[in-house]
Amino acid sequence: MTRNYRLMLGMIVGLTACGGSGGLLAQSFQTTEVTRFSEPWAMTFLPDGRLLVTEKAGTMKLLAPDDGTIGEIGGLPDPSGIAYGGQGGFGDIVLHPDFAENRLVYVSFGEVGSGRQSGAAVARARLALDGNGGTLEGFEVIWRQSPKVGGGGHYGQRIAFGDGYLWISAGERQQGAPAQDLAQTLGKIVRLNEDGSVPADNPFADRGGVAAEVWSLGHRNPLGLAFDANGQLWNVEMGPRGGDELNRVERGVNFGWPVVSNGTEYSGAPIPDHPTRPEFVPPVVYWVPSISPSSLMFYDGAQFPDWRGDAFIGGLSSQAIVRVEFDADGAHEAERLEMNMRIRSVVEGPDGAIWALEDGSRGGSGRLLKLTPGN
Repeated sequence: MTRNYRLMLGMIVGLTACGGSGGLLAQSFQTTEVTRFSEPWAMTFLPDGRLLVTEKAGTMKLLAPDDGTIGEIGGLPDPSGIAYGGQGGFGDIVLHPDFAENRLVYVSFGEVGSGRQSGAAVARARLALDGNGGTLEGFEVIWRQSPKVGGGGHYGQRIAFGDGYLWISAGERQQGAPAQDLAQTLGKIVRLNEDGSVPADNPFADRGGVAAEVWSLGHRNPLGLAFDANGQLWNVEMGPRGGDELNRVERGVNFGWPVVSNGTEYSGAPIPDHPTRPEFVPPVVYWVPSISPSSLMFYDGAQFPDWRGDAFIGGLSSQAIVRVEFDADGAHEAERLEMNMRIRSVVEGPDGAIWALEDGSRGGSGRLLKLTPGN
């Protein structure tokens, strides 16, 4: 099914750090449902144009978009070892920058620990394709969040490659205070070598232990992690009640959670805003009310040339794809692509189309959508 839409500017209830939008009609687009998956969470395109898709309960599929064929990828962890439930489960998937030569794939998942504890983990394996499916060979966990804790929220677990390193966003697991504790990797963005070892020049390397892994701290639930065309790392993360953030991630910086936030506690209790504590780095853009960001992508394709260099953020509660523009003064929300569905992941396809995964409820299906210019 293909539907035509127009993007509306100014249909924004909340505020951003750089102000609101105008009220003009923008470019139209059409969205086509390609297929459906069971609780899809992340996706990445292979060099041959096929698409790997992770499913939250612990499975991975291989889609051939040209004919709709879907195959299974084996070699994954036993489902009993995946902390599936709440916000936990099988998560992100990215290719090694030299995938064409080494066939390495990196995945994240909520890993079961002792008792009812769990934590984010990242593994790598070599993808061996066979017909319509394949296998992850030599599946090896190369990083584990420390410590594992109870509960099923705020895993983060997005992965990115850039500047020659592996980057991981680690949520604070709804614990709050550990985001400020360098003895834990809750509420941090981590920088590693591709094999999971720790670079000697990380900002807190001289402290040893897990602090050596940390690149930035004071994060809540960072669910988007991406580099722009200039090699700058950005993340998007959920605030509490309002205060979702787009952050420029720099070496050793502290973004302040849970000491400051532009949102409030779910109880309604206030939290000091960022300007009250200048030692913490404020977001470049923030949202009140929340958009519930799920993912982050910088667009560089040919199908929407006016959008090159813009950030696209999947929105859950906002049921939209949020486009952010950048200029000399910073950044601002430019418009929302109203999807009327919870968007879990957004990526750019090989031909410059925008692909989006609908978030499926527990055990339910989520649509894979392809966005192309409309009439």
